[in-house]
Amino acid sequence: MTIQTIGLDLAKHIFHVHGVDATGQVVVSRALQRVEVSRFFANLSPCLVGVEACGGAHHWARTLKRLGHDVRLISPQFVKPYVKSNKSDKNDAEAICEAVSRPSMRFVPIKTDEQLDILAVHRLRSRLVANKIALVNQIRGLLAERGIIMAREVASLHRRLPEILETVDNGLSNSFRMLLADLYQQLSEIETQIHQYDRQIRCIYTQHEACQRLGAIEGIGPLTATALYAAAGDARVFKNGRQFAAWLGLVPKQHSSGGKPRLLGISKRGDAYLRTLLIHGGRAALAHARHKSDARSHWVCALRARRLHNIAAVALANKNARIAWVLLARGETYRPAPPVAA
Repeated sequence: MTIQTIGLDLAKHIFHVHGVDATGQVVVSRALQRVEVSRFFANLSPCLVGVEACGGAHHWARTLKRLGHDVRLISPQFVKPYVKSNKSDKNDAEAICEAVSRPSMRFVPIKTDEQLDILAVHRLRSRLVANKIALVNQIRGLLAERGIIMAREVASLHRRLPEILETVDNGLSNSFRMLLADLYQQLSEIETQIHQYDRQIRCIYTQHEACQRLGAIEGIGPLTATALYAAAGDARVFKNGRQFAAWLGLVPKQHSSGGKPRLLGISKRGDAYLRTLLIHGGRAALAHARHKSDARSHWVCALRARRLHNIAAVALANKNARIAWVLLARGETYRPAPPVAA
């Protein structure tokens, strides 16, 4: 019998497939070694293949698409409700097969090699930034134990730490000075690596016209523009800008019942890294809005006057996400808001 839909549960070595025909009857349910997966799907007629969006999912999605299959990636949170019993590879594959056949199911866009390369640069830079913050906090904590209090700004550490190392009568032992010097060298090396990745991101930004169009939006720079370009992929998979903003977790979380709507804080779904970049960009744009006279700046300043500063920053991030969807999905150029007549 012809297999119409397959659920593929990914793993490191042992995969599991669950296939059904047009009537929903189970045709195949078996485990496969990693080396057998490509051969198994190469011998099948083109069918719909559902894969949970996890580690290695984009690689297998591109591999199966080259074999002629229609591959759909599904977020794990949308697969879980279809698991009928306890968790196992067999039950997971069956749940994926059921979920991918639902007409209202939402799917994850398959990323290209270029998009994964750009996202890899962002992930490495993000890890280095986290390491830098941890190292600066550790240096400040060690100095605080010796009675030396230092401001939180990294610039203050760069300014004062060489002076502390050179001062003889500050009560620090020679062994502790050696440790501080080693930590300061590690900090310099991390910052050098971060600058290298920043230059690489700037190069990516200048090479892609779509990134430059995104960078024209107030609150979106090369870092956010390249991350949006790589993560969003084909923005046309989103119905509109609000759906794109919801994918980023920038819309209110809803808890409504009995005809009584109740909106909470933002849902925080989707990519936390992208959402953080957009909100930080919104804060930066909000800081300069009071010096401008255009309609967009008037709107966000009025919102900040009515609500809290962070609420206005998130609202501006939401607006930027919707504008970014228009630029990516329709290929348009950003048109700044016109000035407000006095």
